[in-house]
Amino acid sequence: MFEEIDKKKLLLDNKRPFPQHTLKSIREKILLEWTYNSNAIEGNTLTLMETKVVLEGITVGGKTLKEHLETLNHREAIFYVEEIVKNKEELTEWQIKNIHSLILKGIDDKYAGNYRDQKVIISGAEHKPPEPFLIKDEMESFINWYKNEGQKIHPVERASMVHIIFVGIHPFIDGNGRTSRLLLNLELMKSGYPPVIIRKESRLKYYNALDKAHTTNDSEDFINIVVEELNTTLDLYLEYM
Repeated sequence: MFEEIDKKKLLLDNKRPFPQHTLKSIREKILLEWTYNSNAIEGNTLTLMETKVVLEGITVGGKTLKEHLETLNHREAIFYVEEIVKNKEELTEWQIKNIHSLILKGIDDKYAGNYRDQKVIISGAEHKPPEPFLIKDEMESFINWYKNEGQKIHPVERASMVHIIFVGIHPFIDGNGRTSRLLLNLELMKSGYPPVIIRKESRLKYYNALDKAHTTNDSEDFINIVVEELNTTLDLYLEYM
């Protein structure tokens, strides 16, 4: 499953160090598309070009303050993820709460970075997240899995499972999807892979694959989505580097 992407990663690694201006251009492209798609999956109505304009500091008429904040907050969360990768920090609950806090900053400060104290339903999904009083134990088990069993599997599978397990726990009132996709890419980037973009157009396939993983313990469909998108990003880097 991972042979092709590992070959591409090796080809890319052999091209290091990358041209700085080209690298900056690709990073900006990915940051824009990652922010746009991750927010669009959750219902943000800004277009790709409107997202670009907001990231440049311009207000888009007819769009809500919440949609503007979601865009700016997501960029700040990406910057934070990049710092974690740069500093080679191990995944912790504290980091996860910080990422989530950035996502909801100014939108819902009461719950930003704080685990939910209410039941939630994942719309359209068969999977039911755990009761609020179980979240702390579930998150501790998640981190324990990550530090032990998670380190014994392929990095792309580990990144996929981080997303699956986290969003299955659904520890926050809101912002779980965006946080889970940031955690997915955090893990990929820590292992030397570029980030992936789960696209708005793939939303149904993405949700179905997640629900299948949660209800049947079959994660193959979701991992295949990650592999597919990782191939796309690797091809972009290989074309320009």
